[in-house]
Amino acid sequence: MHTSRLPLRSGLTLAAAAALPAALAGPSAAVSGISVSTTGTTVSVVTSACTLINGSWGTAALLTNRQANFAQGRQMALSGTSVSQSAAWTGVNPGTYTVVVVCSSGLTAGSQSVIVSASAPASAKPAVPSTRPTISSTSGPAPSRGVMGGLGGATRDYGPLTLGVGAALVGAGVVATGWVLRRRSKPYRL
Repeated sequence: MHTSRLPLRSGLTLAAAAALPAALAGPSAAVSGISVSTTGTTVSVVTSACTLINGSWGTAALLTNRQANFAQGRQMALSGTSVSQSAAWTGVNPGTYTVVVVCSSGLTAGSQSVIVSASAPASAKPAVPSTRPTISSTSGPAPSRGVMGGLGGATRDYGPLTLGVGAALVGAGVVATGWVLRRRSKPYRL
């Protein structure tokens, strides 16, 4: 009978739709595990990706656009607790920098570019700051020339729950589209 093929086709469609969210969420799992911010000439980084090994959480480095690797950067030891580790650099000159965090286990927690803007003299500063620091995320060291590519100005890292919900919504859309197309292909019966 013709109806015996329907469960098989529906099962294959559902299997393909179930595999789609996992395939889409795979590359997104490599999102940076650090958060970088600036206040005036201070750059700070916060992470929760590192664990305490031999009394050390790890090290963070602030690299200029002319520095190519972690060892060349201005390094600071991470301090904090098992919930959050941080480091900060003061007196940073205006410019574009890349912050890289390497945990004491040797794994890189992430890297992120940040732009430090020039601050106004103390007498010319308004009571309320009129500009906000610009933060952009990249997957590698900042380029020495040209524009910085990134995630479209995204300043937030999304966790596995958010990515999973998004992947489930995409999967539901695929299933619904397959169902509608299947319904449209059937001839009308009276």
